[in-house]
Amino acid sequence: MQTISRKKVFYPINSAFRKYLKLYEREMVLPVKYEDLRYFQYGMAVYDKQGRDTLWETVFYPPSMVDSLHRGLKRIYSLLKAGGDQTAEEHLHVERIDYCTFGNSHPFRIKIVNNYNEVYDYYYVKVADASRIYGLELEHVLSPYWMNFLVDGNTLVEEHIAGVPGDQFARHWIDRPEFNHKRIAKEFVKFNERCFARLLGDMRSYNFVFDITPDFDDVQFRIRAIDFDQQFYEGRRTLYMPQFFKENRVFVDLAIKHLNAETVKQYQQEERSLMARRIKVERHRIKDLRDVIMTDHVSSPEKVKQLGDELAHYYGDSGFERCRTMGEIIERSLKRLLVQSLK
Repeated sequence: MQTISRKKVFYPINSAFRKYLKLYEREMVLPVKYEDLRYFQYGMAVYDKQGRDTLWETVFYPPSMVDSLHRGLKRIYSLLKAGGDQTAEEHLHVERIDYCTFGNSHPFRIKIVNNYNEVYDYYYVKVADASRIYGLELEHVLSPYWMNFLVDGNTLVEEHIAGVPGDQFARHWIDRPEFNHKRIAKEFVKFNERCFARLLGDMRSYNFVFDITPDFDDVQFRIRAIDFDQQFYEGRRTLYMPQFFKENRVFVDLAIKHLNAETVKQYQQEERSLMARRIKVERHRIKDLRDVIMTDHVSSPEKVKQLGDELAHYYGDSGFERCRTMGEIIERSLKRLLVQSLK
C-alpha cells in the first residue's frame, strides 16, 4: 500500500525561480490574491447530483467586498484566457466562489459565466507552492498539453483542466460498449511512464482525468494529470508510478488482460521517445528551468537520499546516489531519456 505524506510542506518561490517565471511570462500583478479570498463570512456545502458531499463549499463575502472582488476575478480570467484583453468582461459575471476543505492546498474555485449564452468556465486560486509550480512547468514542457497558469507573490492561478475524473471514469464510464479497453490500457501505460520519468507523484485516479475523443473508427483516450502537489517531493520510487496505487487497480487489470510484455515495452519506449523530442525542442527553456531546480530545495534531505538510492538500484545507475537535491535527480532522470533516444 502506498503512503503519501499527510501534510505536504509548502516551499516558497526563491528569487531564481521567480526570475524564471517572469522571463516566461508566468508572473504578473494580479488584482485579487489568495489571502483576499479568505475573508469570506460563511459557506454552504456543495453536493453532487447524487447528493454526496463534494468537500467543496460555496462561500459568501460581505456586501462591501463583492463588487470589487468580482471585478478583480473577471480581470484575472481575462489575463488567463485572453492575454489581458478586457473587452469580454462586460458580459461576464462571477456566479460562484467555492472553497475546498480537503487536501493540502485549500484552493478556491471560481465559476465565470457568459451572460449572452450562459456558457461557463472555471479557474482556481491557490497558495503558490514552488514544487507544485515546478510540476506545472514540467507538465507544460514534457507532456502533450499546454498548461495555463499565473503567479503573483504567494498566489497561484490555474486554468481548469476538463475531463472525466479517473475515479468516476472507473465507476461509471469504463464499461461502455463503444470503449475499446485495449486503448484505455495503452494510455494508462504511457501515462504511467510519463509520470515516472518526470517524477510526478500521487497520481491516484482522482488526481487525473480522461480526455475522450471520438475518432472516425474508434474512441481515443488521453490521460491528463490535474494535481501537481507531489512533483519530486516524496522519497519512495513507487509513489511516482501510478500502477502501484490501489485506486488505479482497474486500469492495471486492463493492461494485464490486454497487453503482453512486448507491447508494454513498445508503449513505454514510444512515450519516452516523445518526451525526449520535447526536451530537444524546448532545450533552452529546459536549461533555464534546470539551472533553477538544481540548487532549489523542495523536499527533505531524507527523501532526496531515499529516492536517489531507490532509483540507483532500479536503473543500475550509481549516479543517482550522489544527487543532493531533487533537481539533480530530475536532471539525471531526463538525461536518461536523451541518451536512450540517441541509441
